[in-house]
Amino acid sequence: MLHLADAMLCSFGHLTKVAAANIMKAKSLSSTGRSKSSKSKGKTAPAKSWVGSQTLVRGLDVLEAVASGVNSLAELAAALRLNRSTAHRLAATLVERRYLTFVPRSGYGLGPKSLELGYQARVQLNIPRVARDHLEKLAAQTGDTVHLGVLDGTRALYLDKIPGSRRVEISSRVGELQPLRSTGLGKALLLDEDETHLRDFYRCEKGGEQRYGVSESTWMRRMRDYAKRGYTFDLEENEDRIRCVAAPVRDATGKIKAAISVSSAAQYMNDARMEALAGDVRWAAEQISRELGWEAPARKSKAA
Repeated sequence: MLHLADAMLCSFGHLTKVAAANIMKAKSLSSTGRSKSSKSKGKTAPAKSWVGSQTLVRGLDVLEAVASGVNSLAELAAALRLNRSTAHRLAATLVERRYLTFVPRSGYGLGPKSLELGYQARVQLNIPRVARDHLEKLAAQTGDTVHLGVLDGTRALYLDKIPGSRRVEISSRVGELQPLRSTGLGKALLLDEDETHLRDFYRCEKGGEQRYGVSESTWMRRMRDYAKRGYTFDLEENEDRIRCVAAPVRDATGKIKAAISVSSAAQYMNDARMEALAGDVRWAAEQISRELGWEAPARKSKAA
């Protein structure tokens, strides 16, 4: 688990971005409303100052800069392209309101109020609530059953299930624990694990009620390939004549926090369709991840 301060920092960037976006949206809507009102009256409305909103956005910029590691006044002014007096005024106000702290010779840091807001934002970013719309869209798009799950010890806990439009019965239930090594969703939850932990997860399910026909060496080879691709398959390993494609969901730290899967009868899931579905499943997982604060790593440019 993340330490409290780390968790707050991860959530705070998401919170401030949302706040800033809402401000700009409100500004746009208000400007549109003034434009319509002016046309209806046949008069030109006087321009209204948005200095207050601009100051708020700049204050949020200061918070984000400090959260990213900028701690001196000179660095703040340079990073935000402000003069030193403006940067100092904004930072001083945030210190006064306990959103920032200031220690001589050490500089600025996030204050207790920022940590409190970050904690509240993290609590509110409930994964099933954030994921629901994306799961419904994926189920409608594919016609197949969609699942959301998280790691619970050595099992996968299913948090949500959206039935597809096909007449295919998938035996899973919300609140149910499923194996990791045989389900696509379970494998997706393990994509960041090293080889030692992967072997541990595989072996801990030996001797259970489920008979599993994939050898450890084959399973490990597949997991290495899945890790490179960013998605996983269940090739009728967990339930007879049922196949699935799954992908991980990440949070602001980049760590895997959940996974989603698309499941259907093998007759609708030949190898070609599974490969085609992988892109849709990954895209949906990435959209959920972005709402949890994750940012896709920048792609390296090819050498000339």
